[in-house]
Amino acid sequence: MSPTPKQARTHRRRAVPRDRTKNVTQWRVEASWDHRPDDPVVVRTSDKKRARKAFRDLLAKGAYVIFQEHAGWDRWTTVDEQNGADVLAEAAAEQQLAAADHPPTPPGYEPDADDRHRTWLAWLQARAEADRRAAEQALAAQAEADARRRRLAAEAHRDARTLMNPPAIVRPGNRQRARHITGAQR
Repeated sequence: MSPTPKQARTHRRRAVPRDRTKNVTQWRVEASWDHRPDDPVVVRTSDKKRARKAFRDLLAKGAYVIFQEHAGWDRWTTVDEQNGADVLAEAAAEQQLAAADHPPTPPGYEPDADDRHRTWLAWLQARAEADRRAAEQALAAQAEADARRRRLAAEAHRDARTLMNPPAIVRPGNRQRARHITGAQR
């Protein structure tokens, strides 16, 4: 039964105390790439899990991604912001560390740096290069010392007979007679 006009006037629905700001449950993910900065990808959704998945997927594609929460009346606040190219480079550096049998990045090595795996890998590669160069120099020095020793041994073997005989001036056949000169003839 419908209420009478008098009853309709007296009945008022109670206002529910809630936020009436438009679209407060929205999430937005913006992504852009260096090779196409004028063509960003924007994903808007009210599902936070879907927005997080879009964020991870775009990061995996190497984009610079900004995850935003709606603050009302078309204002957005940044929740998370990451560079996908850096994330991919870090993952590649970590894989290179494992593939090259280098020790993994220690937990205390530049913990707040975004490129800690890359700098650790670069340091290990520089150290390996320096070790290789030092080993090459040691081999070259050893080879030079061996060549010098062989050359001296060959000279000693070649000149051994000559070295065993006294010099020619000492031999009796080549001995010169001393001239005795008195002081007045000088």
